[in-house]
Amino acid sequence: MLRFSSLLLAAVALTGVSPALAQAQGSQKFENLDRIDSLVAMTVGANLGEPGGPAAPVDRRLRLAACPTTPSVEGPVFGAAMVQCAALGWRIRVPLVAGAAAAASGPVPRAAPAYGAANRFNRAAPVAAKEAVVRKGDPVQLMAGNAVFSVSRMMVADEDGAMGETIRVREDKKSSPIFAQVVQMGVVRIPGFNDF
Repeated sequence: MLRFSSLLLAAVALTGVSPALAQAQGSQKFENLDRIDSLVAMTVGANLGEPGGPAAPVDRRLRLAACPTTPSVEGPVFGAAMVQCAALGWRIRVPLVAGAAAAASGPVPRAAPAYGAANRFNRAAPVAAKEAVVRKGDPVQLMAGNAVFSVSRMMVADEDGAMGETIRVREDKKSSPIFAQVVQMGVVRIPGFNDF
């Protein structure tokens, strides 16, 4: 009986240590997201929420395999910093707040500049004749999202477009066109996502 209770006591002690040990080992399996936040802030030269800095911390639900080396950070590129672990092959995009550091890469503007009233049902009428920054047949990056997330896809322009104009783009010749607003050379945005 004494031996049984000592074994029971030892088993209880081991189960109390086991979750703490598992938690310590579990943190080594996934990348430290605080480290990624710090790397992005150092690379772009601005802290979280500041102009040019990360718009939000990296989503804490994200489970990236722990990179054996320090992840590389490039950017700003299209209003975001690109964090990559070349050794493991993962890459994430961290949206940046429009501002001083992001202005160098041409961030997606919050509103159409100096154009007449436009919505998704009618085209923006330019105040003065503007030069087309997107030409028919040009590859363009179609962007959608807000300050917390964004997605993009490569498309082809169906028509010429100046800054602020809405044009048709499509994935290939057989696909249906999508209306998108020209925000900069080679970049269009889906209307309705204005918090970029």
